[in-house]
Amino acid sequence: MRVAVVTIVSGRHEHLERQHAGLVRSTLRPDDYVVVAMHDPELASWAPESTPTPVVTHMSESREHGALPLAAARNLGARVAFERGADLAVFLDVDCIPHPELLGRYAEVAAQHPESLLTGPVGYLPEGVDYARPHDFDSLATVHGFRPNPAPGQVETGRHDLFWSLSFAVTRETWTRLDGFFEGYRGYGGEDTDFGMAASDRDVDLVWVGGALAYHQFHETQDPPVQHLDDILANGALFESRWGFWPMRGWLDGFERLGLVRRDATGIYTRTGVTT
Repeated sequence: MRVAVVTIVSGRHEHLERQHAGLVRSTLRPDDYVVVAMHDPELASWAPESTPTPVVTHMSESREHGALPLAAARNLGARVAFERGADLAVFLDVDCIPHPELLGRYAEVAAQHPESLLTGPVGYLPEGVDYARPHDFDSLATVHGFRPNPAPGQVETGRHDLFWSLSFAVTRETWTRLDGFFEGYRGYGGEDTDFGMAASDRDVDLVWVGGALAYHQFHETQDPPVQHLDDILANGALFESRWGFWPMRGWLDGFERLGLVRRDATGIYTRTGVTT
């Protein structure tokens, strides 16, 4: 099975370099490493000495009203990976460092479940971690508690609305069946849950792969992410028009508690006059 890793990037070059170092440590070295640069011309000169050698693809007109086209970037990355001969595309968020066994576990389970959408657990690393000591990651990382976390060597079928794009894998045939990410979303939020719902709509199982662990690098964030409020409202409304319910409810309810949004009697969220 020919395996490609796909990562989309806009900045966070240090995170990208740490991800590459993780791929160097992988027990299964990827056949291709496709990096999609969104409005990031500096990556044209990125040429790490160790394999895998990145195949950097640049998006033209990559911003619309300041919002990154995350769905379109993933679709471009998949197209490049499959055109270069990949049988399996493993998507990693730029913040994610793969466990040495991640690619091998995805490839193993993909051979057993080629018609499924695969995803794995993510362990969040704390501030101040020494990235030069990857053997410490397991003891320091906190695995997200709201999603399945099967034991290494085990798999678990899960709810499609819990799909996330931080770490997932899909075969060429299943990607074609899913027809990629819906590109109507702009900026942060919604496009990955939409992809999960599309999988459900097409009777594609979501399978959680034990041992396919990704380590999420620390970066400052807000909870709820008020810096993405407008994107989340616009993308949430688009999602509701497609699937009949609002995603990202935890964040939306958090915005409501802060007085930033209101929810009317029909369940529609709109922005209030309060500024972030």
